[in-house]
Amino acid sequence: MTPPPYGSNFEDIDENEEFCCENPEIFVTDDGFRLCRNCGLVFGTEYVSTERRAYTADEVRSRRRTEPRWRSYGPRTVIGITSTDSKGRQLASRRAQLFNRLSKIQGSLINSIERNFWESRPKLASLCQKLQIPDFIQESAWKIYSEVAKQKLTMGRSIESFVTASLYAAIRIHDFPRLLEEIVEVAMIPLRSVHRSLGLIVRMVLPKMNLRYHPISPNPLIYRFGAELDLSITTQKYAFDLLKSASKRGLRKMGKDPKGIAAAVLYLAAKQQGERKTQTQIANVARITEVTLRTRAKQIRGHLLVSQNF
Repeated sequence: MTPPPYGSNFEDIDENEEFCCENPEIFVTDDGFRLCRNCGLVFGTEYVSTERRAYTADEVRSRRRTEPRWRSYGPRTVIGITSTDSKGRQLASRRAQLFNRLSKIQGSLINSIERNFWESRPKLASLCQKLQIPDFIQESAWKIYSEVAKQKLTMGRSIESFVTASLYAAIRIHDFPRLLEEIVEVAMIPLRSVHRSLGLIVRMVLPKMNLRYHPISPNPLIYRFGAELDLSITTQKYAFDLLKSASKRGLRKMGKDPKGIAAAVLYLAAKQQGERKTQTQIANVARITEVTLRTRAKQIRGHLLVSQNF
């Protein structure tokens, strides 16, 4: 079962749970905190993905029943070129030649897709570990990349860029609040190559898999940037209401970077609430330029009420 999207819907209120205010709206942030958007009360932490722990042989057997026993690619046993056995003892010359020959034969039987998977799977796992990506998103990213390899889109192109693009496509499918710039920074590859690979995935891979790419929205970014800037929940809620009010009065968000819109409403809200944050601080957190911040703030200010002085 596909987990619910993060940051797009408010969490349902349990009837037996004690209300924090008259109109509670529980919102799950990207850091896993469950908080009320109206009063700012933090209910607790909701972990996106838990670490797998097994201390006994029975726990190992019971927790692996739903996992695949073998990989879906490559040989189960890899014969390497070595002159020692499993215990570290030196092999005889004839036996060493035999294993070297078997290693070459095994290498010739592995096709190009399996070689691709041998290289790409560890890179995807390492990238998800550094970014603390949940397991279900990593599985979706691997399914997307497997389809990319089957369509031979990686021929003549960078494997790293397609691995990164597949991961970001899975993040956007599940509406998980992670920025493309963050993933590219960890992967240490050019942003332009990831954009090209992502375009191929959106056009040629996702429609075949019946998956829908969801563009990132500025709404969850408001709470994320606000937490990084140490802004109060009152200011974050006020910024959310400013964006909602400007959208009702004709603010067009299509074709504009959501990071710039979220940063602009936070800048206006912090200024109105008396929390001093410089344009440089907000621009650095949102990974935009100060010119973009001022431009978006001017556009949003023009769609707000005249009584709201900024």
